[in-house]
Amino acid sequence: MKHANAVTLPVSTYTPAHFLLAVEGGIARVTLNRPEKKNPLTFESYRELTDFFQALAKDDSVGAVLVSGAGGNFSSGGDVFEIIGPLTRMNTKELTAFTRMTGELVKAMRACPQPIVAAIDGICAGAGAIMAMASDIRLASDRAKVAFLFNKVGLAGCDMGACAILPRIIGQGRASELLYTGRFMRAEEGERWGFFSRIVSTNALLDEAQALAAEIVAGPGYANTMTKRMLAMEWAMSVEEAIEAEAVAQALCMTTQDFTRAYEAFAAKSTPVFKGD
Repeated sequence: MKHANAVTLPVSTYTPAHFLLAVEGGIARVTLNRPEKKNPLTFESYRELTDFFQALAKDDSVGAVLVSGAGGNFSSGGDVFEIIGPLTRMNTKELTAFTRMTGELVKAMRACPQPIVAAIDGICAGAGAIMAMASDIRLASDRAKVAFLFNKVGLAGCDMGACAILPRIIGQGRASELLYTGRFMRAEEGERWGFFSRIVSTNALLDEAQALAAEIVAGPGYANTMTKRMLAMEWAMSVEEAIEAEAVAQALCMTTQDFTRAYEAFAAKSTPVFKGD
């Protein structure tokens, strides 16, 4: 498997080979860009996306990430001929290296400190559904369709963390249904189940997602990073441990200048301007 060129810092100076990237106003817009095939992933794009999300941990100029797909679809998942075909000819060691590599993308998305907003339009299947799942917030167009279709190609639903993360979003029973059947979950159902925060018209989807990302960027950056970290860490904690961890985390946030700015703005009856420090 080839590795993409190293991601340069700040990421605004990086030109990816396998997706589109635009960084403006503290928002990194990632666009999966193979519209003629519904934006499937390849060995190379998996690696480059993973490297990119890992690099974000070192780039304070980015406060949020917006992920979408070109051409009216999010992603159809792993490319049938460029990934699935070659996988049938690999041995166990090679296959394990591949499955670990795909899992690294989810780890990188969950570990990057910036909140990730996914704008889901059209088809969102397989690894594309996993990328949506690994994002922090998901908005859907009214024609979005999501499928964790691994069992449709003879595989288990336990792919790239699906059995750990999806039940936490929509519940064990609903996740079980999607993972056992591989069927599509439509936008209205996904919103009702809590997978999508809301549904917007196709034409307004990117604008709504951009506005949400901008609202996040305008907030206290250090505190937002702490919120994402605690949301992840507390999965493995008891309630008592979580309350103590949050006490420490919140005390740290109280030492920031943004906390002082918020108080001073409140006292002056003005809107605070956060700077992330």
